[in-house]
Amino acid sequence: MKNEKRTLTNKKYWKQCIQAIVVLLIYFFLPLLQPVPFYLFGIDLKTVPITIKAIYLIVFEALMIVLMISVFYEDLKENFEDLKKNHRTYFNEYIKYWFLILLLMMISNSIIMGLNNGAMASNEETIRENFTIVPLYTFFSAVVFAPIVEELTFRKSIRNICTNDFLFIFLSGLIFGSLHVLPSYQTPMDLLYLIPYSIPGWVFAYTLKKSKNIFVPMGLHFIHNGILMSLQTFLFFFM
Repeated sequence: MKNEKRTLTNKKYWKQCIQAIVVLLIYFFLPLLQPVPFYLFGIDLKTVPITIKAIYLIVFEALMIVLMISVFYEDLKENFEDLKKNHRTYFNEYIKYWFLILLLMMISNSIIMGLNNGAMASNEETIRENFTIVPLYTFFSAVVFAPIVEELTFRKSIRNICTNDFLFIFLSGLIFGSLHVLPSYQTPMDLLYLIPYSIPGWVFAYTLKKSKNIFVPMGLHFIHNGILMSLQTFLFFFM
């Protein structure tokens, strides 16, 4: 009986690992195929209007969301049923962690900007620049795409593979922070921004470990990005 239980547990774990690997592949490799349709039709990307590019990217990212949800469909359905029953409890219990994220990020960003002559992170500069060019796409990517896809990738997938709580939280946050900093890395000082960018990842991972429901960190991620991008949208259009 014990061996049978262990076999079932092992099967479940390997199934979770396979799901996680599929989602990781979707996240890291599917974006490489973005320009393929244009190449197939002999279209020079430089000649494509920015509005068409933005619409295409929104559709492409929506496809990524659908693919990832289909991989984790059973777990997401179970988590969603749990969320419907306990959403008030979850909100009351975990909203304080969003304020913790804000506080820690403000403190760490202020210290780093002080050391870096007031220069903000390269990733933040890129987001602001993109927002002035394609505000609709940037808003969608930050407020809809990122909370869903990044939580399924950096929280759900890594948790499926890593069962050790401390290691999961550490790796989840560090990888999350690294992929927000390293792609736009310009100077050694940029590496300091690993700290404020990893903080949300660590907190989101902790809330997943504690709640065992992916919609908890996903909701906090949505609140975080949604409020910040809404403020940026207001400033862009009305100030």
